[in-house]
Amino acid sequence: MAIDEDVEELLIMGDSDLIIRQAQGEWETRDVKLIPYMQHVEDLGRQFKSIEFRYIPRCHNELADALATLASMLPYPGNAHIDPLEIQIREKHGYCNTIEAELNVQPWYHDIKRFLKTK
Repeated sequence: MAIDEDVEELLIMGDSDLIIRQAQGEWETRDVKLIPYMQHVEDLGRQFKSIEFRYIPRCHNELADALATLASMLPYPGNAHIDPLEIQIREKHGYCNTIEAELNVQPWYHDIKRFLKTK
C-alpha cells in the first residue's frame, strides 16, 4: 500500500526485538524459512528513500493489540476502501463512564426462588 501511495519515508514499528533487529541488519537471520521473507523486505526497502524500524516493547503496545483484535473481527470486503480510524485519547478509562446500578438487596437466589413459586 505504501508503494502504491508513493510514500518515500517509512516508519515500521514492531514489538518483536528479534524481527526488528534482523530487519535492520543488526542480527543475522538463520532460520531457513525466514530468509526469503528477509530478502523480500530488503527488496521492498529499496523502493523507499528511507526506512526506519523501531522496537516498541509489548507493554507499551496496547493500542496495536486492540487494533489487531478489531481488525480480526471485521470482514474485509475485497478491494473496497476502508477509511482510517480516528482515535482519541480520553482522560478517564471507558469503564468510568458506565451507569451505576442500584444495589440489589435480595439474595442471589431470589429470582430462582420466585420462579419456582410462580412457575
